[in-house]
Amino acid sequence: MELKWFEDFLSVSQCYSFTRAASERNITQSALSRRIKQLEEWLGVPLFDRKTYPIRLTPEGQDFLHTAADLVFSMTQLRSDLRERHAQKHAIVHFAALNTLSLTFFPDWINQIDPSHQYGYIRLCDQQPSFSGNISLLLDGETDFLLTYAHDSVPLMKQLERFPYIELGKENALAVCAPDDDGKPLFPLSPFGGTRVQLPYLSYGNRSFFAHALSALFASRPLPLKPVYENPMCSGLKAMTISGCGVSWLPTSLICEELANGSLIRAGERSWDIQASIRLYRLEKFRTPQAERLWNKASLLHQTRAVA
Repeated sequence: MELKWFEDFLSVSQCYSFTRAASERNITQSALSRRIKQLEEWLGVPLFDRKTYPIRLTPEGQDFLHTAADLVFSMTQLRSDLRERHAQKHAIVHFAALNTLSLTFFPDWINQIDPSHQYGYIRLCDQQPSFSGNISLLLDGETDFLLTYAHDSVPLMKQLERFPYIELGKENALAVCAPDDDGKPLFPLSPFGGTRVQLPYLSYGNRSFFAHALSALFASRPLPLKPVYENPMCSGLKAMTISGCGVSWLPTSLICEELANGSLIRAGERSWDIQASIRLYRLEKFRTPQAERLWNKASLLHQTRAVA
């Protein structure tokens, strides 16, 4: 016995014709007739009076009609429910994240939000070489969430204005360098930026988030910086800075251990710090129930900015 036999029976009973029912079921008339015959043999009674035109249900067929309809509905509903439950169980929630945040912030945060992994399978999108590339993942609907730094001086932030976000915290990027033998900065920054000595600068280039934020800082407080190395990744700049190659601006979460052990120190006073927000942006419409539940859980812990 197969479910399609019951579906065939219901189609013929509605069409009063094997020809029309076969067309509706997208099979040949001979195949449909054969399957109806198999159903009748399985039940042990004739279901259609084939001597009349149009064909009619036999009394046994009439009795069987409601049972068949209920069975097909129940089995179809059960299949749909099981598939939905399976899809929810194995649903993937996509995150795009700036490289540093994926290393320093995301692991502890997602474990706080979803310690029992009830919101599905978490997948981080491939790392993008630029800040605009990470934004594009959200703009193009390729990720459910974007974990990013935010600062008013970064023009690209305007592209995210229509997306709801949660403020997750703050992060300072400090001007740091290696210490000299006396424990003082190898490359000290003047409080006001004025100095005759060019400072070797370890640069983000022009595509990362902090590259945009630093451009605004240097525009308001010029420094005689001499770029000697470029890397869009904070971790790469950190290694070069520890080696004494120059001064760089690095997030505190990435260098807390180095600041504690003295392998990195401030190159200037706190006025050179860049304070950025940490934000979680999401698509305007949720793609999965898991993403919506994860967002709702995060919203309970953090301040949500509503977007009309």
